[in-house]
Amino acid sequence: MGDKRVDLKTGFVCNNNCKFCVQAHNKLKGNRSFEDIKKDLLDSRKRCEGVVFTGGEVTIRPDFFEIVHLAKKLGYRIIQIQSNGRMFSSMEFCRKVIEAGATEFSPALHGYCAEQHDYLTSAKSFEQTVQGIKNLKSLGGEILINCVVVKSNYADLPEIAKLLVKLGVDQYQFAFVHAIGHAMTNFKNVVPRVAIATPYIKEGLQIGIDAGIRVMAEAMPYCLMEGYEQYVAERVIPEAEIRGAKSINVDDYSTVRKTEGKMKFPQCMKCKYNKICEGPWREYPEVFGSSEFQPVTD
Repeated sequence: MGDKRVDLKTGFVCNNNCKFCVQAHNKLKGNRSFEDIKKDLLDSRKRCEGVVFTGGEVTIRPDFFEIVHLAKKLGYRIIQIQSNGRMFSSMEFCRKVIEAGATEFSPALHGYCAEQHDYLTSAKSFEQTVQGIKNLKSLGGEILINCVVVKSNYADLPEIAKLLVKLGVDQYQFAFVHAIGHAMTNFKNVVPRVAIATPYIKEGLQIGIDAGIRVMAEAMPYCLMEGYEQYVAERVIPEAEIRGAKSINVDDYSTVRKTEGKMKFPQCMKCKYNKICEGPWREYPEVFGSSEFQPVTD
């Protein structure tokens, strides 16, 4: 079984409304039932050692602690909560979820200040998310931050990195925006040119590297990551299956991500990273073309 994980979508209700939300088109589907989630947990346990609870926003479910506790009871070794982090602003809530069995927390922070983050989440959420990170940290929680790289924050990634270092997180990832859902609807305002964002991504990574924090960048092809190739997230993303709804049940996410999600170009054939690089999310070159992606041949 190794480190295989199940990425378990508990439903699509959320208390934020991010301008780049990839699940926006699923929101009307609401949340899944406890019984439905239980079935997935039982089935995936045959193959998986870890579970990542995601949504929507899993922490606002009334049965959230029950779901986490069930995963623990079934023997999942890694129980990660992907979240906007707002509910963790309550210390009692944090204690309860750790008690229930959660081992990792992946809150999302998309700005270095309230104005920037709250603009992107369409909710007054920055203060709660930051407080949540502090609370979890004080209880010894393993904190893995996800920050989506978009037009309105890419130039401030170094500032975001400084904040994350100050908060003492265990890991952070800059994920280049995937232009589906809200991000496709708001494409012009949300998706930056990747080559322009790259220097800021590298500077943001370097701040974490200097502080001894694990860092990575997701959906960034190797040709743009010169000097930072070892921080390409796809190198270390664990094998995963996805469970959550008929339309998004996937047995091997890595293959689907490479074949359907990402895109390569004729010039990639000449690149020394061709075998390991996945290319960018395919929606990006469909709008901007592929001229930013040039083969590394030396």
